[in-house]
Amino acid sequence: MLLAGAYFLLPLYAGLKFALQNDAGHFSFFAVKAIPSAQGFSAAFTLSMKLALVTVVLAMLLMVPTTIYVHLRLPRVRRIVEFITILPIVIPPIILIEGVLGSYPGWIKSSPYLLSFLYVVLAMPFVYRSLDAGLGAIDLKTLVEASRSLGGSWAQTLRRVILPNLRPALLSAMVLTLALVLGEYTMASLDLWETVPVWIVNFQQSDGHITVAASMIGLIGTWVLLTLIVSLDRSQSRRSRRKAGTT
Repeated sequence: MLLAGAYFLLPLYAGLKFALQNDAGHFSFFAVKAIPSAQGFSAAFTLSMKLALVTVVLAMLLMVPTTIYVHLRLPRVRRIVEFITILPIVIPPIILIEGVLGSYPGWIKSSPYLLSFLYVVLAMPFVYRSLDAGLGAIDLKTLVEASRSLGGSWAQTLRRVILPNLRPALLSAMVLTLALVLGEYTMASLDLWETVPVWIVNFQQSDGHITVAASMIGLIGTWVLLTLIVSLDRSQSRRSRRKAGTT
């Protein structure tokens, strides 16, 4: 555990130390304060957040009904779906983006939101496994049959029964998708759009302290979000156990 902690924490310590120093080597928050006003950062951050929002919405609209339907109606094809969703990990992103740029028409390639559709593909392994684990932790079939027998429609069953029980899994899938979009460099660079990772690479020649500070803020922010999700899941589980104990 100590060796693993050193392997992960020492680079973070070095990055934070460098980000919180000025050119003279003294402690300073200059790099952190200079990030919002740095040239090109606002446009890159806005584009990254737009892409992240569109990607999260598309991924949830695609994967939530698919995963639920597979669990309810097609349990025998779960292995096939798992194999399909793991392909984006096996296929390098550079191959995906080169294939898209070489085959898609120009009017689609001129829009930055083409990246959102590609990011949905990259996020499939993480989104599917988060939702699959969440559905596996509940008695989905019994809940659906109970809701339908009480007169609930499929839309009501999804909104009032299934999705509340999937809240930790949904939050986890959303945060993982958000982290992937905000950290993806290859596709955005080859598609000639300046997202935050592309901006960091391009701007590091001007001021390395600012770019390292931006990288550290993004990394720590993602870690904090994941920690909050884990805490939310644990607190919800504790409340459920307390209610079960009192009844």
